[in-house]
Amino acid sequence: MSRRTKKAQPELLYGKKHYMMMGAAVLLVIVGFFLMSGGGMEDPNVWKAEEIYSFRRITLAPFVVLLGLGVFAYALFFQTPEDKAAEQAYQEQYPAEEIEAPKTI
Repeated sequence: MSRRTKKAQPELLYGKKHYMMMGAAVLLVIVGFFLMSGGGMEDPNVWKAEEIYSFRRITLAPFVVLLGLGVFAYALFFQTPEDKAAEQAYQEQYPAEEIEAPKTI
């Protein structure tokens, strides 16, 4: 008979909600770059300024990219109630040591 031993699964650094938010942020950045791309000119010698400098490429696309970066930063620092409870339990188990200030002469 062979015995199967269960390997300890490494605990993920963030929870499912964090990774979902990070995925949404990456998608926003990709959509922003997609909105920024291309001029759609068939002839490389023809350059239409109204297409290159359109609202979509100059205003909307950078806003979507920055929104994606902001969502990603929020996802990194966002704390769920479970995260707060785990942090509090850790601080109770390992209390911070009080350090005395150096005495001045």
